[in-house]
Amino acid sequence: MASRPVTLPADLVELLDDAALDLHGLARACAMSPEWVLARVEAGVLQPLHGGVATEWRFASLSLRRARRIAQLERVFDADPQLAALTADLMEEVIALRQRLGA
Repeated sequence: MASRPVTLPADLVELLDDAALDLHGLARACAMSPEWVLARVEAGVLQPLHGGVATEWRFASLSLRRARRIAQLERVFDADPQLAALTADLMEEVIALRQRLGA
């Protein structure tokens, strides 16, 4: 029996370690432009691990999951970035509560 490669949807794939993404890497991983990421950081919707200038920013894997969720909410529902971020916060809270109930 031959094995076939498994293909996962991009929204299910996360970084498995804490290798930080730079501005362009995060934008690529979200299928968005670097300007989109820059605007979300300036709005306080996304937070880099390290401050300073944009060329020095690094984002954790949790930021990748959050950015993808926000980008999807903006695309699908034409949501304002602040509303998409609030919705992402609520979704993360529901996931955490479900995990606590299951434990």
